[in-house]
Amino acid sequence: MKIEEVFAYLCVSDAAAAIDFYRRAFGVEEKFRLTEPGGRIGHAELAFGAMTVMLSDEFPECGIRSASTIGATAVTIHLHVDDADAMIAQAVQAGATLERAPRDEFYGERSGVIRDPFGHRWLIGHHIEDVGTDEMQRRYDDANKS
Repeated sequence: MKIEEVFAYLCVSDAAAAIDFYRRAFGVEEKFRLTEPGGRIGHAELAFGAMTVMLSDEFPECGIRSASTIGATAVTIHLHVDDADAMIAQAVQAGATLERAPRDEFYGERSGVIRDPFGHRWLIGHHIEDVGTDEMQRRYDDANKS
């Protein structure tokens, strides 16, 4: 038995608005959506390059609630791009909140953090150098000395 794929599946308070935001913020393409007669989106898939992110509206009757409804998220989505500064600026212009401006990190990426209007946290970065695991641990230790 082996794992074939893993997908992020986001629950949002307004899936139609979220799809529009992700288009503007990240330039994603909507693959398809399944909509109930009342307008609630039960499932949608977005192409983040070759990767797929799934999302839906809330289904409180099934215990499915959005990050904005519960007031928190325990997950950060890491979006690896070719230009983190530009992608972060584009996301902020589209309505995201900047949590941490882009900066060069010890692990070999330039990255920053945004929070989308639906409560989800995105770490957006691009590669700046190859760092072996031993060197990364040394840098991590140095960064945590206070």
